[in-house]
Amino acid sequence: MNCRFWRMSEISEISDEYVAELARVDPSLAALCGISGEDEALTDYGPEGYAARADLTRRTFARLAGAVARDDADRRSAAVLREKLETFALLDEADVHVLDFSNVDGPFQRLRQSVEVLDEGGAESGEALRARIEAFSGALARLRTSLERGRQRGRVAERRMILATAAQTGPTAAYFRELAGRAGLERGARAAAAACREFGTYLTEELAPYAPERDGVGRERYMLGVRNFLGTELDLAETYTWGWEELAALQRDLARTAEQILPGASLPEVRAELDARHRMPSGEPFRAWIQELADRAISDLDGVHFDIPGPLRRIECRTPPTGDAIYYLAPSEDLSRPGRVWYATQGEETPTWTVPAIMFHEGVPGHHLQLGATVLEPSLHRFQRVGSELHPGWGEGWGLYAERLMDELGRYPDPAHRFGMLDGGRLLRTIRVILDIGLHLGLRIPADSAFHPGERWTRDLAVAFLREHSPDHDDVVAWEVDRYLGLPAQAISYRLGERVWLAGREAARTRHGAGFDLKGFHTAALRLGPMGLGLLTRELASL
Repeated sequence: MNCRFWRMSEISEISDEYVAELARVDPSLAALCGISGEDEALTDYGPEGYAARADLTRRTFARLAGAVARDDADRRSAAVLREKLETFALLDEADVHVLDFSNVDGPFQRLRQSVEVLDEGGAESGEALRARIEAFSGALARLRTSLERGRQRGRVAERRMILATAAQTGPTAAYFRELAGRAGLERGARAAAAACREFGTYLTEELAPYAPERDGVGRERYMLGVRNFLGTELDLAETYTWGWEELAALQRDLARTAEQILPGASLPEVRAELDARHRMPSGEPFRAWIQELADRAISDLDGVHFDIPGPLRRIECRTPPTGDAIYYLAPSEDLSRPGRVWYATQGEETPTWTVPAIMFHEGVPGHHLQLGATVLEPSLHRFQRVGSELHPGWGEGWGLYAERLMDELGRYPDPAHRFGMLDGGRLLRTIRVILDIGLHLGLRIPADSAFHPGERWTRDLAVAFLREHSPDHDDVVAWEVDRYLGLPAQAISYRLGERVWLAGREAARTRHGAGFDLKGFHTAALRLGPMGLGLLTRELASL
């Protein structure tokens, strides 16, 4: 082929230009997605910033409407970008950005993570880190302007979510005070610490008094969450019933596995025994251990069940300086930053019986393989290559599928670790389907349930229900329920996404019969790249 006559397709150009502009108007999202080029900036969460992002959505959608697909990659890319732009437009129209408060992922957490992702530790600090720290106080001021304008329109988030964010401003201020001890960061870090304290006071004393006390957002806003996080439409009544059915099946599996560990014991007794048997010091010993788990999974699976590209055979495990979440960040586009697992610990010792499943979810064959392969896939247009954070159903569904796959492959030889996969992962994600839908829609608990039959879900009932099924302390259980309340429909993306991956695999197995190749299916499926679950269902049907 004569390269002089090759020209990038119009849809590919639109995708590239959209990503470049999106990074410019949303650098904090770009940091999470690994998009290079805006490392010194922070997202403007003020009115002008939101207006700029809405304008980008409108302009890109108009360009895409007249574009003609040249090949299958174009067709898929256009469909993925169009679906997400339509969702962004619906969110803008619903004026929900000023309601965006969460104990996990909101504007405040995005700004903090934008700094953390550049913090390499040590005495030396790069220019990009310094620039972001110095921009932090101004970013909070602009966010406050948006919140005040929302308050004047009567648009204020739920009080519980506002206070949950306010509680995080103190630890973040302490983080910045630590950064102030590094050369070149003193002034900016001190200003950022002061801005965090002031923002916390504003949320608690000025915004929270205007906030509604309700928990749950109602059907209309919840369906926007389904569209945003899952990229599909759901029959919520059917999904709620399915969640209860899955919970019953899972409880039977848990009971059988518990019998192998401590015959005749209850689930709480088994958890207590595992906590006593399986734990290690937090900090560097724990970080080194999860690094070993991640490296060993890559070594064991590469060339056997997956073909892992060279750049993805490196994964970096870290414990974050602030926060209490576990998450994965894909490698940057230019591969200058490797894929990273951030694993927060609490206390001097960390229980380890749930950790292997979590590392399979976050590392290989989970997000590190999935998201890293996406970054490296040459057939994908740029929006898909870097857009995994925008498709949680696709991403978290694969992560949970990875946990289950490793069970199918016999990778939990210790019953304690299989119990951890069931109890620490699948049980929680299944309960999320019940509680997330039940809380936000105010549904009734089934009449044949042993737990408060016929009553409507409230936060207190949700905390009590989760407490019955969780080894965590009361404050952790309450934090988990609040996570659902702050991110409507995000919590169901795990099991609902996994359901789509499993259905696609079994349909392919039926189509191909004896010729079905699991490794080949995984390769082809991951090459599709990030997309909403509705589109994923249709694309998997062709494999």
